[in-house]
Amino acid sequence: MSTIKAGIVGCGGIATNKHMPSIKELGGIDLVAFCDIVEARAVKAKADFGTTDAVVFTDYKDLVDLDLDVVYVCTPNRSHAEITIAALKAGKHVLCEKPMAMNFAEAEAMIAAQKESGKILTIAYQNRFRPDSQYLKKECEEGVLGEIYYAKAKALRRRAVPTWGVFLNEYEQGGGPLIDIGTHALDLTLWMMDNYEPHYVVGTTYHKLNQDTAPGNVFGPWDPTEFTVEDSAFGFIVMKNGATISLESSWALNLIDATEARTTLCGTKAGADMDDSLRINGVRHDRMYITKPLLEAGEVAFFEGDAMKDRVLEQKCFIEAVQGQGELTVLPEQAAIVTRILEAIYESAKTGRPVYFD
Repeated sequence: MSTIKAGIVGCGGIATNKHMPSIKELGGIDLVAFCDIVEARAVKAKADFGTTDAVVFTDYKDLVDLDLDVVYVCTPNRSHAEITIAALKAGKHVLCEKPMAMNFAEAEAMIAAQKESGKILTIAYQNRFRPDSQYLKKECEEGVLGEIYYAKAKALRRRAVPTWGVFLNEYEQGGGPLIDIGTHALDLTLWMMDNYEPHYVVGTTYHKLNQDTAPGNVFGPWDPTEFTVEDSAFGFIVMKNGATISLESSWALNLIDATEARTTLCGTKAGADMDDSLRINGVRHDRMYITKPLLEAGEVAFFEGDAMKDRVLEQKCFIEAVQGQGELTVLPEQAAIVTRILEAIYESAKTGRPVYFD
């Protein structure tokens, strides 16, 4: 297949630490255009990952007008929809970082632009590509768990508040841990359940620890005057079929058992959790059991090699779909429901009332 020509809008941490290295490892993709409002970041990204003739911009509109196959949108949440829609209208395939958008209306506009353009749009929920996630998804598809009627989506950090970039800025990001890491846990859970029909949501958000001046944060102290988003958030989601999901998210919370991008599933035939690697539990021959599948690569490393990293698999899935050689794992319609539920949790937290869906 011919080499894919790609451009990246947003050359901050998520692009330089996730997307660009995985693109380089996968191969077959030339990064020929870089855009960032801080020109120096785009210049450095070009030097580290770009082709010799790659170009640099500070305005995304200049990048999407180029002769490109794909565009990666790695900017703060506020601009996801705007840039994605512009790239689709310019005839480019798009991989947009999570969350899909700030709200459901923006997500719907992105889907409409995708359908009108006929191009590929996917959202970067790379945790679906982890070995434990892939294995559990197959178990769910084969009916091993039966009907999944209760689940817990968990993204809990003890003291790991990101103090760089605009993570603490509600205007740029739309929220804190709920929209940042809670989105991954919710996406995993809905995907495993194959249930995208929410009935109503109750949510709470807290600003209990973000004024601490000596927080013991693993990323260093934060400025309380800049910490305008929640430090933890929780949601109770009832689906139209009666299934319930408990969503827990935090950047700062006084707990010991922190866990991130994990799900617990309870079905009529069996259950599963990711608390100690992947565990399947149930009853067989009138006795309870716990099974832990071996998910690491085989013993003959030279022959079998290491399992491909989830982030490289994410790129591979996207590029194969662009080339017509495979199907997307993350559909924009699925990601839009994640955004819809997160928006409802924030709304419920503000009003103190449940939010019902049509």
